Amino acid sequence: MQPAPPAPAAFHAPGPLRGTVRVPGDKSISHRALMLSALAVGTSRIEGLLDGEDVLATAAAMRAMGAECVREGDGRWMVHGVGVGGLLQPAAALDMGNSGTSTRLLMGVVASHPITATFTGDASLSGRPMGRVIEPLARMGADITASPGGRLPLMVRGLCPAVPIEYRLPVASAQVKSAVLLAGLNTPGLTRVIEPVATRDHSERMLRGFGAELTVEEDGTATRIITIRGEAELRPQEIAVPGDPSSAAFPAVAACLVPGSDVLVEHVGLNPTRAGLFAALQAMGADLSFENAREIGGEPVADIRVRGSALSGFANDPRDVASMVDEYPILFVAAALARGRSVFTGLEELRVKESDRIAVMAQGLAAIGARVEETADGLIVEGTGGDRLAGGATVAARLDHRIAMSFAVAGLVSHAPVIIDDMAPVATSFPGFEALMTTLGAERRQLAPA
Repeated sequence: MQPAPPAPAAFHAPGPLRGTVRVPGDKSISHRALMLSALAVGTSRIEGLLDGEDVLATAAAMRAMGAECVREGDGRWMVHGVGVGGLLQPAAALDMGNSGTSTRLLMGVVASHPITATFTGDASLSGRPMGRVIEPLARMGADITASPGGRLPLMVRGLCPAVPIEYRLPVASAQVKSAVLLAGLNTPGLTRVIEPVATRDHSERMLRGFGAELTVEEDGTATRIITIRGEAELRPQEIAVPGDPSSAAFPAVAACLVPGSDVLVEHVGLNPTRAGLFAALQAMGADLSFENAREIGGEPVADIRVRGSALSGFANDPRDVASMVDEYPILFVAAALARGRSVFTGLEELRVKESDRIAVMAQGLAAIGARVEETADGLIVEGTGGDRLAGGATVAARLDHRIAMSFAVAGLVSHAPVIIDDMAPVATSFPGFEALMTTLGAERRQLAPA
């Protein structure tokens, strides 16, 4: 997968943001829908699948291992699965692009199949450690050869039958949990994952929907015990993917920050393990409400209305990090415009995302006039009380889609242009981001030639 050439850009808001929009399908659910459809026996159909580069990397990998994955003319996807245990040896390396989710979950799938797969990725993904996934999958019998530091490129030689394990997550991670559960699908007996803090539960919901025998127990604390019975036979499904709350975060925060705005974001997934950003905005005083609440395919969905708001400082609860881990960059932008101090702690996980999101956001926000202090596990942000940021700087996105979109929103509430050095990575999760923001009234600034 060839990297796109750098695409610098800057955005501003000549007036309030107004309108009704939909964001792309949920990325986490889209990945899982493709994988489980490929492991079912028969044909599944998926509506609303995210067409971003990360999800397309998953579709390409499933094709390479024998499943038929076709995007039809109306935008729906048809997947003809090969069944659990039926994946074929890929003829070439699986190029995961920038997708950590694809890589970690597919490592779990391959780990209990009698095949060998090599995983490669772009420069950003190749710098991200995979040790958290390697350790439990190796305990199940997979032979994994990684580059130094447990990084890509790496090779997974699956074992069939694999060894069922009971695995306690050392840190909360939905991706590690899901990798072990997916490996457990083709492993005889019971595979069990114990998580100390509840993480996003899309895998559990969807595995049950496809017919896997899976139970979830709670011990009276935050601990959850997820057990799956292996040698499963998955049934094909009709899946409707809700809008991605991580993508909805950007127009929602933009509407909060630009005075006079009134924006409705339709059809957003509000799984309680993913909706922490919206609760945080409400705690900061955002004029944010949920309309037309319903359930689609076992996932709660609603429309989110957001109006221009005077925000106050916020101190996060580290126990809630898992419910909004991908939304902290844009929440840092909101904090920079709030009244008073915001203190963010317990965010060590952000240092091993597509970039070190704590350091990159601290550097970028400081460059455009925000008052920030980086700590070992978070940020301290002194807000402007609603006054615009100075702007007037070029910030480095570091190949990170969420960093790029966060500073695009910051540019809407800055005096001088905030130039993002490369908006190309946004295509991994939100290929229509610029068009959506333009629909609401934002404009792309004209940049002087380099």
